Amino acid sequence: MHNFSIDDIFSITSNDQFTDLALKIFNYQTENNPVYKEYLFHLGTNISEVDALNKIPFLPIEFFKTHKIITGQTEPIKTFFSSGTSGMQRSSHYITDLDLYEKSFLTAFENQYGKPEKICVLALLPGYLENESSSLVYMVDDLIKKSNHSKSGFYLNNHIELIQTLEFCKKQREKVILFGVSYALMDLADKMPFSIPNTIIIETGGMKGKRKELTKKELHQFLSQKFGVETIHSEYGMTELLSQAYSSENGKFHCPPWMKILIRDTYDPFSFLEKEKSGGINIIDLANINSCSFIETKDLGKLNSYNSFEVLGRFDHSDIRGCNLLVAE
Repeated sequence: MHNFSIDDIFSITSNDQFTDLALKIFNYQTENNPVYKEYLFHLGTNISEVDALNKIPFLPIEFFKTHKIITGQTEPIKTFFSSGTSGMQRSSHYITDLDLYEKSFLTAFENQYGKPEKICVLALLPGYLENESSSLVYMVDDLIKKSNHSKSGFYLNNHIELIQTLEFCKKQREKVILFGVSYALMDLADKMPFSIPNTIIIETGGMKGKRKELTKKELHQFLSQKFGVETIHSEYGMTELLSQAYSSENGKFHCPPWMKILIRDTYDPFSFLEKEKSGGINIIDLANINSCSFIETKDLGKLNSYNSFEVLGRFDHSDIRGCNLLVAE
């Protein structure tokens, strides 16, 4: 049993509340997550001395490729897998409560964009039946269903119909959100005969060898010009998490209240850096209570003022991770 509720996660309004709940979840997971518990044992962590966020040891994300990361005794009802080419070792995220995942991604989405019922949600991603093991596809599929818009849907292999839909929505002055992997958005941009300033473009990944690699800034400039929008939005999430951060401009991401980024020293993973210093991204995702809420990623980034963060690259470029592999196979 734990001394917190699901509602506590989604009602955080202050840093003190976040820290208090994070420490409660840490103590819960140290007792009820066998893999995390063993990892802390080998580190020699004294659990009773962990009384601040920067004292919490973060589980390296590679463990999701080699171990079954579950907190508690409940059997998983869904498993999400990271994208990957054949033969590549993929991460597994065992989900014991889909309602919790849905509440997390829906609340974060609504905080940023409003209720999906008032939006036409389009996707340049494989449909759910094509890739039901993707957490991103699961999320977007649910948003499409909740939008109740007749034109909402997956359009990865149907540019003609997608362009017709975008034109229809533009004439009707309807709010549109288009999710897409970067190279698919570039392919569409090359074919777009008109601008779509009523559309929010949310890109979810890089080129992954499909097109010439661009920096994030170059990509956003290209897409902004082609689509006739002021800014390109981005979504930052991963298979191992239950939460997402969104960027509405300049690649600066903002976390929902139950998610926090810490930047670790690249040479000392147990030391953390101040704002504007580049290092490894560590994530606290309090919604991930049934897995592990404290994850050391392989992404590089930095914290900015106003608690935004930027993603600057990867530690190991030989290990391709990203949503574009969903459609690159």
